Amino acid sequence: MLGLRSCASAAAVLAALPHVLAITPEQMLAAPRRSEAIPNRSGTLAAFTSTSYSFDTHNTSTSWNLLDLNTGDISLLYNGSEISEMIWIGPTDTSVLYVNGTNREVDGGVELYMVASIPAPLSGLKAAVTQSGAINFLMNGQRYPNGTAYNEALAETPASTARLYDSIYVRHWDRWLTPETFTLFAGTLTPASDSSNSSSAWSFSGELRDLLAGIEGQAETPVQPFGDSGDYDITPDGSTVAFLTKAPELPYANYTASYIFLVPHDGSAVAAPFNCHNCSATPENARGASAAPRFSPDGSSIAYFQMDGETYESDKNKIYIARLDDSITVTELADDWDRSPDQLRWAPDGQSLFVAAKDVGRERLFSLPIDAGADYVPTNYSDPGVIAAFHILPDSSALVSSSSIYSSRDFYIATPEDKTWLFTSNSTDPELSGLGPEDVSDFWYQGNFTTVHGWIVYPESFTDTSTYPLAFLIHGGPQSAWLNSWSTRWNLRTWADQGYVVVAINPTGSTSYGQAFTDAIQNNWGSYPYDDLVKGWEHINSSEEFPYVDTANGIAAGASYGGYMVNWIQGHDLGREFQALVTHDGVTSTLNQYTTEELWFMQHDFNGTLWDNRDNYERYDPIRYARNFATPHFVVHGSKDYRLPVSEGVFLFNVLQELGVDSRFLNFPDEGHWVLNRENSRVWHHEIFRFINAYSGASGST
Repeated sequence: MLGLRSCASAAAVLAALPHVLAITPEQMLAAPRRSEAIPNRSGTLAAFTSTSYSFDTHNTSTSWNLLDLNTGDISLLYNGSEISEMIWIGPTDTSVLYVNGTNREVDGGVELYMVASIPAPLSGLKAAVTQSGAINFLMNGQRYPNGTAYNEALAETPASTARLYDSIYVRHWDRWLTPETFTLFAGTLTPASDSSNSSSAWSFSGELRDLLAGIEGQAETPVQPFGDSGDYDITPDGSTVAFLTKAPELPYANYTASYIFLVPHDGSAVAAPFNCHNCSATPENARGASAAPRFSPDGSSIAYFQMDGETYESDKNKIYIARLDDSITVTELADDWDRSPDQLRWAPDGQSLFVAAKDVGRERLFSLPIDAGADYVPTNYSDPGVIAAFHILPDSSALVSSSSIYSSRDFYIATPEDKTWLFTSNSTDPELSGLGPEDVSDFWYQGNFTTVHGWIVYPESFTDTSTYPLAFLIHGGPQSAWLNSWSTRWNLRTWADQGYVVVAINPTGSTSYGQAFTDAIQNNWGSYPYDDLVKGWEHINSSEEFPYVDTANGIAAGASYGGYMVNWIQGHDLGREFQALVTHDGVTSTLNQYTTEELWFMQHDFNGTLWDNRDNYERYDPIRYARNFATPHFVVHGSKDYRLPVSEGVFLFNVLQELGVDSRFLNFPDEGHWVLNRENSRVWHHEIFRFINAYSGASGST
């Protein structure tokens, strides 16, 4: 077992913290980033990681920690980045199986420490103890076409770098597609016959079974680029595995449909789906993306989500339970509930489910019985932040890992009656000292066809007798939302602490306000959302409620669809109300969107193809209004962004320069749709803030 060492209590740390007047980009980026807290079987302890960054040494430091779920005390479990994953396993509450990110025997491999040598960089460990005492485990990674694990460190370097394709979908998000695909590998750790004469109580034969072998058509799990171990599950007895893959018979570029497959862990049969388009158990309208397959505690049922629309990534996730008898039957729960859950867990007794769903700018925890009818309204009992993850404890309470605009990670235990707070980062981390709920408020106003919600984030030392330039931030998606959550990419408080009042509105198309509000953006990119934003700006500008907001010296910024909207605003009247604009990886011309890889995205949102429905693409094309461009504009684009290629950023910058509009272009050759490298993010913040502050007169220093 790993040794435990006591750490100073949170109260002692808090007493020694200096008061931070404002959070700078460096503080935000260097502050500890904590994982979810993963509890042991008895619900007495939970493990989590904490990773910090030093701009002096340009290095990260990682530790594994134990959280006492009764007292909130935190102990150091291991200090080092070698351990990349850990799960609780075995008959006791102190046994763990963990992944060592290096391998003493195989370059580029990993180890199930100290039991098994894994010959490739596999991850996503899940495991179950069988009746015989063996441990059946799952890990995912890339495979060669022959089904063996792919290890880049050992792969031969070809003489030519040529890529040849004969079907669409040649690249995705930030990588070009190669013959190597992602799959799920199964292995077994068997009890050593004489553990007294062995360095381990377990042995591993080295056999890794490709559980996707034999599936006709293209199949891949986890589903890229966001899939992880949540895309598969194993029964408590270790006998059966469920995983999801996009529909193997359909072109990935054109469809979002995905199926859940069942397969024996020993690979004795070829995996088969139970909710495919032609499967007898599939509900009539369920043709879209599946998510979060989770076996019941007794392994007899599986709960999951599935959408109806097969070409729409933001349709409503419906809740289903499949009874795994000889004849599989599928039941939908709470059919009429107008929310789209995205996380799922079973109660210990198997009689109810817990789901997390975005709800009015938050992500909340809800519970519902497994026989919930169509009109059942799930019960919420979580904090008004955003749930990053949750686990159900033996007494059916929930261990929640969450965040908010003012706290990067909170841990608490929730029941319908109460919440027990175990940890809050803003009362522990020096970098976040001084942040709190008083930094944030929300407001409502009449939008295009319904009331619209927005957030206001205040700078440090805010007073309503002073005035502050407006930072008008627009979210991406477009089917997304500004939530009450922490972000290291668009951190609302960091923007505010440059001397702005941040206004972050959730216009038409935003999630968490009902499916109709989300769906209404289809074929309306430049109409309803723009109208909502104009009305929001007018509400801030004219209302006596906001005398402290200086709209005359405001700026607007957005990324992805938010970047599209900034470009649209630049060519319209609202663009003349700002002193400066910022576009990050945005759409400059809707006519260029066939350079993307997820063709279903534009074909859904613009009601058809470019050649059959060209008017829909031209109607809301920002570049049509280029002659109106006049506001100083900062443009950012990553070269590895293949969903919105870098040519869009270059296009916009070239037009601005030709028109004589003051503009700058910031490019990151090694970044995709987001700026993830901390050093790059530091430059991103400083260059953007330097540009906008010069025009707004904001007091922030960079």
